[in-house]
Amino acid sequence: MSSSDTTSPAVLEQLQRQSADSQRRILFAGATIVTMDADLGVLHGADLLVESDTITAIGTCLDRDGAVVVDAAGTILTPGFVDTHRHAWETQLRRIMPDVDDLGAYVMSTLAGYATVYRPHDMYVGTKLAALTAIDSGITTMLDFSHNSRTPEHSDAAVQALIDTGIRGVHASMGPHFGDWDKQWPGDLARLKDTYFAGDDQLLTLRLAALATDEIAGPALAYGPEIARTAKDLGIGVSVDAVFGASSSTAVLKWAKDGLLGPDLTLIHATGLTHAAWKAIGESSTTIALAPTSDAQIGLETAIPAIDEALSAGVRPGLSIDVEVALVSDMFTQMRALHAIQRMRAVNAVHGTEQQPERITTHDVLDFATLQGARTNGLGGVTGSLTPGKKADLLVIQAEDLNNMPLNDAVGTIVLGTDARNISAVLINGAPRKWSGQVLDVDLPALRSEVRASREYVLNTPAA
Repeated sequence: MSSSDTTSPAVLEQLQRQSADSQRRILFAGATIVTMDADLGVLHGADLLVESDTITAIGTCLDRDGAVVVDAAGTILTPGFVDTHRHAWETQLRRIMPDVDDLGAYVMSTLAGYATVYRPHDMYVGTKLAALTAIDSGITTMLDFSHNSRTPEHSDAAVQALIDTGIRGVHASMGPHFGDWDKQWPGDLARLKDTYFAGDDQLLTLRLAALATDEIAGPALAYGPEIARTAKDLGIGVSVDAVFGASSSTAVLKWAKDGLLGPDLTLIHATGLTHAAWKAIGESSTTIALAPTSDAQIGLETAIPAIDEALSAGVRPGLSIDVEVALVSDMFTQMRALHAIQRMRAVNAVHGTEQQPERITTHDVLDFATLQGARTNGLGGVTGSLTPGKKADLLVIQAEDLNNMPLNDAVGTIVLGTDARNISAVLINGAPRKWSGQVLDVDLPALRSEVRASREYVLNTPAA
């Protein structure tokens, strides 16, 4: 079969015609493949075979029989990025407070204000926009920390948005901080699981979301024995937000004493924690989701992403976007921010001495944004690396574009050079979701109207 590239409408048409064929084969030929698999490394001039929804082979001169062949010369194939924490429902309020002063300002304007008037439809619109933007910028897995579940219908709308966009979505459900709500959480999680998450082999997974302490919204939303028991009974993981400072450090040590830490628990931010708390986290294999731009821009506790503390404790963290009301939407910025901040601090710490700085690398931050993010979301065996047997969640990056050529170091090009415009194709679970640089199946004029109408409703309705 003749080759075509990821700017070709003809090859997309072939793939879409075969979308229901469980035997469909796609061969990406002649690419630089950044596998993020320690055993495979970076391959040059190599092929990658996708059969149905799974990567089945990586190597040279792979069998092309019956495959749709994509000429991938001049491109980099890399795993899709994994976002470990984003409050997707807020997205129609993007950059509404770009110079937010602190966490309190965000909480009072967004969680105590705008959030209280959200309808299920607004949950759907915000979550859909976030997921489509994620796909456009190469994020193939997104954990939606959905902490505005005022009614069962609000939760249903958020989940449906993930389904409709085709992203590999993790719905982490939590009740709202302020305002009236049905108090259905966490009891409604059983219904959600039975309705949307019954299968083992599907794009969506479910987690329970909670806060670290009762300081912001009271004890009902704070992680502890009762919430941990609910999650265990349902067989799902837990993501805990607002983990920072002395009170969270105390909470972590209590969780350790009560046996509530472990690999199914993710702590988000983790800034300003004590050495004792980090020791407990590392010893229990508890996972960490860093939010580099959020910590720095909003000023969460120390305002310094806790990368050195995590690595010292033996934890390789995932990365996340957090809140688009004040922050960027893409993973490239998270990688670059963390890379720059950590290296700046490492050099500054030994400046004027004979000591050598302990700096992270571009490979480290790409690992955090892919494989470690997948592990943090409980999906390490599913996605996060281009490994035969894992699902085909991958990006095709144009290495010969003006801002990327010439290709000298593939990992460095991804982390320091690439942005969303260079991603010509995104596959999620083997299905094209972006092609020729455009996210597929999006009526952009209709989406604009939907987003604007939702924003106007939220902004012009008095807080409940």
